[in-house]
Amino acid sequence: MSTQNPSTSKKGMNPIIILLSILFLAMLLTYVVDSGSYDRQGNVVVANSYKVIEKDKSLGNLFNYENADQIKAEPVSIIGAFMAIPTGLEQGAGLIFMVLIIGGMFGILTKAGTVDAGLERLLSLVQGNIYVLVIILMIAFSAGSTFLGLASEYLLIIPLMVGMANRLGLPNIIGFAIVCVAVKAGYLSSVTNPLPLTIAQPLLGLQIFSGASVRFFFYLAFLAVGISFVLLMIKRHGFNNAQVHFHAEKLSTRHVSMLLTLAGGIALLVYASTHWHWKHHALSAYYIALSMVLAAMSGLTANQAAQAFVDGMKKVLLASILIGVATAVAVVLKQGMILDSIVHFLMSFIGEGNAYVAATGMFVSQLLLDFLIPSTSGQAAVSMPILGPVGSLAGVSEQTTIVAFLFGNGITNILTPTSGTLLAYLATARVGWGEWAKFIFPLWLVYIVLAVLLLQVSVFIGF
Repeated sequence: MSTQNPSTSKKGMNPIIILLSILFLAMLLTYVVDSGSYDRQGNVVVANSYKVIEKDKSLGNLFNYENADQIKAEPVSIIGAFMAIPTGLEQGAGLIFMVLIIGGMFGILTKAGTVDAGLERLLSLVQGNIYVLVIILMIAFSAGSTFLGLASEYLLIIPLMVGMANRLGLPNIIGFAIVCVAVKAGYLSSVTNPLPLTIAQPLLGLQIFSGASVRFFFYLAFLAVGISFVLLMIKRHGFNNAQVHFHAEKLSTRHVSMLLTLAGGIALLVYASTHWHWKHHALSAYYIALSMVLAAMSGLTANQAAQAFVDGMKKVLLASILIGVATAVAVVLKQGMILDSIVHFLMSFIGEGNAYVAATGMFVSQLLLDFLIPSTSGQAAVSMPILGPVGSLAGVSEQTTIVAFLFGNGITNILTPTSGTLLAYLATARVGWGEWAKFIFPLWLVYIVLAVLLLQVSVFIGF
């Protein structure tokens, strides 16, 4: 299965094979890793409460079919692993349907010619200078991410950026990178991002949003490196600014009204997400309503608009299934009751004698943990009560502990195939995970080095 059009797909391991391999590796881990659990107060882990739970690790459990869909302290059977897939699809349904609806909405916009007309006008405003345009766009996208915590809201923007890249003769992955790298650069430092900070900082006794000034300088460092990387990739794809030709004529009244409606819809979406805390169901309903409004304005007949919507959904249908398979990995780890055991194991690697080493150890543990808990808020609830006391013993301040968590969570989320948000991004951009991993891996390594250096700075200045 490929998440691209046949004309643009490249050879490589199919992402469904990668995810299924991870799923069955998680199943095998339930036979190797002890089951265990922390006590919890709500969703928050109680520090120093880990205990091992006895279970039968014999391979005879591989073919156990009794109660294969129930959570209990025993290894996950092959049947249980397969049953985790529909369970994962069910748990990820909100995100899956949201991606499909967004694909349908942009099918309508594309069929009406609005996307092409809008891109031509955008290029004329910057006189075809794509480098200036990319810098402006990435600053804007990253600002929304680091200050407001915008992430899934950018699903609406990705098809526009992909369309812009295609208009300039560049592949989908460039348009995707403009959005994804900017958003991830913002999340890495989360200057005032409420999603991780409102959970992580109170757990360590910190005032929410405290330390924003230092994190702002970290944000600038990650953003500068991210922008430089994207511009370099554009240049490596042979892009020549002098060869850009664009039409400078004004947009039609219909196209202007549709673009203004889309812009207003995005603005309302941002407000609703931050102030009314809309989740997937509310967002999907909103996208359906917005699609119907745009269809009515498009000049298409009802049948044409409906067909355009279906065609748009088809482009992201198969890729959307990956979100469910990725969620199934978490289902298997939870069913085998080994997630807390892995957390306990990772935390044991953090040193207590040197603050610089301990801060780096915290970061590495968060990098690895994020493959298992890609949710930012979920990872904060699990790891902060454990990291806080460990950091105190090693002389690492609470603010630096927060930074280690943010860096580890954000960097892994750029790449991990178990992140539902990343897979949703890739689905809307029609970019394969394997292609993205190969593209982004150099920046991923650079970000890891930069994160370690900034953590050392954080410890040095006593942040």
